[in-house]
Amino acid sequence: MAFHGQRILPAVRKMRDLEKLMRMSYVYVVLLDSHISQIKPILEMANASGKKVLLHADLIEGLKNDEYAAEFLCQVMKPAGLISTRAGVIAKTKQNGLLAIQRLFLLDSHALEKSYALLERSKPDYIEVLPGVMPHMIEEVLGRAGIPIFAGGLIRTVADVEQAIAAGASAVTTSRMELWRHFDGAL
Repeated sequence: MAFHGQRILPAVRKMRDLEKLMRMSYVYVVLLDSHISQIKPILEMANASGKKVLLHADLIEGLKNDEYAAEFLCQVMKPAGLISTRAGVIAKTKQNGLLAIQRLFLLDSHALEKSYALLERSKPDYIEVLPGVMPHMIEEVLGRAGIPIFAGGLIRTVADVEQAIAAGASAVTTSRMELWRHFDGAL
């Protein structure tokens, strides 16, 4: 099942890419690298274009990634949700009623086991699994955690997207504009 009808969650790093994305049919978008001073104007532009932004809290320059920052982002900036590797940020995001997406890096078996323990504590709305090009790991994490998954990282081809979705991912996060274009309107 797709995330709000989207198989792709376009992940933006550059303002010029964000401007192009505003003309596409996607509703939910991910903002990766940003500066604290850019957040409000970006959210205003996105809202004016009917877009809902998922902010990657760990990648905002000028803002410490902690519970206080999460509270500020949720209550003052008001994105659709936050993405973070930190359980405290996820908990604060959930307390504020926004979508909470826990980002997990699948480095090795030990990191995976620690991630399962983290998920038990944080109970995010979604998990973003990186790298997203390992369908068998998407299946495993989905089966064990029982929380919907986004696949991200190293997604380069249409086949990568399709394999991640077939493995159970609700959506794929990607910064590759050619994949945005390919799936634009393919709801």
